[in-house]
Amino acid sequence: MSSSSKKRVLSGIQPSGSIHLGNYLGAIQNWVKSQAEHDNFFCIVDLHAITVPQDPKKLRGAIRELAGLLFACGLDPKQVSLFVQSDISEHSELSWILNCSTPMGWLNRMTQFKDKSAKQKEKDITLGLFAYPVLMASDILLYDTDYVPVGEDQKQHIELARDLAEKFNSNFGETFKIPTPVIPKIGARVMGLDDPEKKMSKSEAGSRHAVFLLDEPDVIRPKIMKATTDSERTIVFDENRKGLFNLLSIYHVLTGFSKEQIENEFAGKGYGDFKARLADVVIESLKPIREKYQKISNEPGYIESLLKEGAEKVRPTAQKVLQRVKDRVGLGLGSI
Repeated sequence: MSSSSKKRVLSGIQPSGSIHLGNYLGAIQNWVKSQAEHDNFFCIVDLHAITVPQDPKKLRGAIRELAGLLFACGLDPKQVSLFVQSDISEHSELSWILNCSTPMGWLNRMTQFKDKSAKQKEKDITLGLFAYPVLMASDILLYDTDYVPVGEDQKQHIELARDLAEKFNSNFGETFKIPTPVIPKIGARVMGLDDPEKKMSKSEAGSRHAVFLLDEPDVIRPKIMKATTDSERTIVFDENRKGLFNLLSIYHVLTGFSKEQIENEFAGKGYGDFKARLADVVIESLKPIREKYQKISNEPGYIESLLKEGAEKVRPTAQKVLQRVKDRVGLGLGSI
């Protein structure tokens, strides 16, 4: 098991589209804030991305853009290990081993598979999409992970990872550390600007749905100004007024102001005033990220070198854990 005095945290993000405000407030901002507190492994999960069809050239471009944005958001390569999932072959090997002991019934209960498969034709639904949670469990268990920061919608997958670890430990002896899911209380679930009933998503259709980190100010402002609210006149935190509550929550997280301060700030003012101020705050918050990204993305080989360094840092742990698993199962001739 990990001998580090710091608890190990593993987080993953798919290179399936540009990073939006929901990704930033729900996950990345927390990664940056906690990077000095823990032994952080951050994984760009490209193997998960190919569970649906991908254009190879666009996928590679998305991986590079994602890595660049993560560094631009404040991840420090001296403090964290950021790497590409497919660069560590042990992910796939452990996934197969766990597949062989995962009951089909457990996977049939996964709600995200039901949601994603409902959007595709039956002939296009792949085994990879069905077994996605097992690969996710492998990502986590491969590094003796202590904590996994997740959104509420991913908690079921972490529970599966825990169940698989406990099942394996029961069958073969103590092998895996049991991970603990951590759900951020603030900013964990940013909803779509055009539909506050849906979580902000890269894949959701609609030009007004999300604010992306690389959006220019003249793109951000109209998205905020046209965001869905309601016909009420007061600006207060009320979860039943989902559109306004979503916008207020974004303002709350970005400014750090208390809910009472925010309600006092906009007492007697209209939605137009509030949205204009929110647009200013979003633009101001994203400007340094966009500028830093442009700088590092224009340096040939820089992002690639940082990802290579990250993979080299985590590979020994992955090799050690996988060998431990293979020894327990009886694969190969053992580690001796």
